This record gives sequence, C-alpha cells and structure tokens, in this order.
Amino acid sequence: MSFSSRALLVALFAASVSVAVGCDRNGDKPKAQVGAPVDPVAAAKGANHELLGLDTASSKVGFVGAKVTGSHEGSFGGFTGSVDLTDGKIEGSQVTISIDMSTVSIPEQKLQDHLKSPDFFDVAKFPKATFQSTEIRKQDGAAGATHWVTGNLELHGVKKSIGFPAKITLDAGAVTANAEFVINRKDFGIVYAGMADNLIKDDVVIKFSVNATRKKS
Repeated sequence: MSFSSRALLVALFAASVSVAVGCDRNGDKPKAQVGAPVDPVAAAKGANHELLGLDTASSKVGFVGAKVTGSHEGSFGGFTGSVDLTDGKIEGSQVTISIDMSTVSIPEQKLQDHLKSPDFFDVAKFPKATFQSTEIRKQDGAAGATHWVTGNLELHGVKKSIGFPAKITLDAGAVTANAEFVINRKDFGIVYAGMADNLIKDDVVIKFSVNATRKKS
C-alpha cells in the first residue's frame, strides 16, 4: 500500500470517529447544576394544596448515553410520582418521582442486562432512583423553557441537588413538564469506562415528559 493510500485511510477513519462523536446528541443539551442536597423551600402558611398523581400512561422518563462509536437511548417503564400543586401555581409547588431501576429498557438485550449490573445502575443494590424538587421558579430560557427546577436526585446511592431548565404548563385539566438536560454519571458513582477502544462518555442526557391530571371540580 502506498503512503498516499495509507494517509487516505487514516483520514477516513478520523472522519468517521468525528462523526460518531458528533452525533451522540449529548453536546447540545444544557448541563444540570449539581451540588450538595438542599432542603425544600417551605410553602407559605395557609397555602392550599392539590395533590396530583402522575399519569404514567402518558408520561415518559428516559436517557441517552454515548460512547465513541455512537449513542444509545433508553427509558424506564416503571415509575410513580406526584405534583403537590400549591395555591394553584407552579411556583412553590413540588414534584416527586420514584423510578424502578430494574425496568430500564433499551433495544439491545445484552446492553440492557449490562446496565442493570454493578458496572452501571447495580439495580440489585440500588433498586430505586428518586427526584424531589426543592424549588420551582419562573425563568425564560432556551428551547422554550419556562421555569428553573431545583431538586434532590438520588441515583446509584448518591444524593445530590441538581438544577435544570424545564417547560412547565398548567391549565384547568393538567400540569405538564418537559425537560432534557445533561448530568455527569461520575457525579453519582457510575464510573465504568467501557472498552479501551470504545470509551463511554461521562455526560448522559436525562429526558422526561410528565403529565399530572387535575381532578374535575
């Protein structure tokens, strides 16, 4: 093989890796602010509360993980949650979600089993992940975000405060919330590196679209 042929092959390989890295869909999402767990902001005295259960049939919780050769999108089939709507407003209300980590679903069965193992979620030791908001405030932002949500995420036995933008709407029939943001898996003790020639990226996109139906008066 001539020098020029070898150079062309090297260039093509480099380009293919660049494309794979560039298409992981993790780089264009806002990064969550991560810190120590915080206490919820107390509701005003005398506040009226309306407790709404999440409609799991119309709600979704998922993630996108990436490695050098591409990305994988997964979801969780089992979760419950509620919205404690305070004084009929989003601000000052609280969202709670509990996820059954054993219900992780991804198209590749071998990868799905690996995600359940101690290398990743270790579902036998850490069967649930939970999120409880501690503050929701108005904030206009990119991609149609209407609020900034702060809350405590407990994942893989590690509990930290995270903050992220979300689009939240409230009407007479329901509360809906949609968000996509990035967390660093190593912040929560998930440190498996992957294969030497196919390393796993630290950033993971968290995606959720949740709906809580209001009771008819």
